[in-house]
Amino acid sequence: QVQLVESGGGLVHPGGSLRLSCAASGRTMDYYAIGWFRQAPGKEREGIACLGAIYNNTYYADSVKGRFTISKDNGKKEVYLQMKNLKSEDTAVYNCAPVALYGRNCRALVDSWGQGTQVLVSS
Repeated sequence: QVQLVESGGGLVHPGGSLRLSCAASGRTMDYYAIGWFRQAPGKEREGIACLGAIYNNTYYADSVKGRFTISKDNGKKEVYLQMKNLKSEDTAVYNCAPVALYGRNCRALVDSWGQGTQVLVSS
């Protein structure tokens, strides 16, 4: 089982950038596909970016496509989410999780979610 801890959230102005990190332990991410999810107040959790373990295939939600980039460093056991041109709609708690990723389908493989990291986009 892989354990993931998110960090890097904070306050940023609209149009700004932020990079989130997901540190892994246990089973490494060269085995697991990893995805980023977010949940804004009053909204359902949504998958926004996923990265495959073997083929490095990616998935991006339409809401973040062209603005967010998911990447990883297997040596550091970290997955990153580079967020650019942030909008107020990006305000949410962000979590990373192991996922099943194939084609345009990215599904989280968790039953519960941790604290995540808070991103607040505000002027």
